[in-house]
This record gives sequence, C-alpha cells and structure tokens, in this order.
Amino acid sequence: MTQLTKDARSARALARIGAQPIAVAAAALLLIVAGVTSIASWRTYTGHSPETDRAVAARALQVRAAQASEQLVEKTKALEQIQQESIDQLQVMQDELQTVRRLLASQEADTKRLSEQVSGLAEAVDGLRQSFASAQSSDASAAQPTRNRSIRTRAHAVRTAQKPPKSHT
Repeated sequence: MTQLTKDARSARALARIGAQPIAVAAAALLLIVAGVTSIASWRTYTGHSPETDRAVAARALQVRAAQASEQLVEKTKALEQIQQESIDQLQVMQDELQTVRRLLASQEADTKRLSEQVSGLAEAVDGLRQSFASAQSSDASAAQPTRNRSIRTRAHAVRTAQKPPKSHT
C-alpha cells in the first residue's frame, strides 16, 4: 500500500501541474528573462563581450596567419635566390675546373714533348761525344806517325846541315 500511496501522490502532483499550464509557462518565461537580463547586465557592467572578443581574436589570428604566410613567401623567395646563387657558383666552379683540366692536359702534353726533346738532345750529345772521341783517337793515331816522320826528317836535316861535307879526294 505504500507503493500505491507514493504513486498516487505523484500522479496528483502532475495532475495539479497539468491543470495550471499557463502558470508553469509563465514561471519558465520569467526564469528565462531573468537569466538573459542578468547576462546582459553583467556584460554591460564589465564591458566584456565574448562575441567581440571572439571576433577580435579571429581577426588577430587572420592577421597572424597573413603575416606568417608573407614571411613564408619571403623566406621561400630568399631560399630560391640562395639556391640559384649556389647553382650559379657551382656552374662557375665547374667551368673553372674544366679550364684547369684543359690547362693541365696541355701542360702534361708540353712536358711530355719537352721531355722527348731533351732525351733526343741527350742522345745527340752522346752521339757527338762518341764521334768526337773516335775522331780524336783516329786523328791521334794518324797524327803520331806523320809527326814522328816530320820530326825525323827535321832531325835528319839538322844533322846533315851540321856535318861538314865529305871531301872526295
């Protein structure tokens, strides 16, 4: 029976509320108007409005985003410029390297040619020395008998001139 009593009481309370719907609606409306009024007065008193703050914050974010975008564009352009300068420097260095390689190859060819000329000259000098040495030895051997003969002839002529002539008597 206790359960029936509780159910019966709640049914009666609902019936009473249902019988006076205008009063319930009026009380709800009063609560809503009081809440809106308190919020409006609080915003007016403090000078603080979340909507304006949100709008200001949104604008500030847009400005920051625009600035960040501009900075990124500037940095990207700077990087492109630096990259192009690096490419240009690399090309100049490659050209210089090719020039140095060509000069080195030319110098190596000149060195080889000069080395061949020096070795040819050394062989020619050796050949001249050998021919001069053989010419001196052949001149020396040919010159000694002639010289001895001329010395003998002179010596004989001197002896004959110094002797008194023989008389044939």
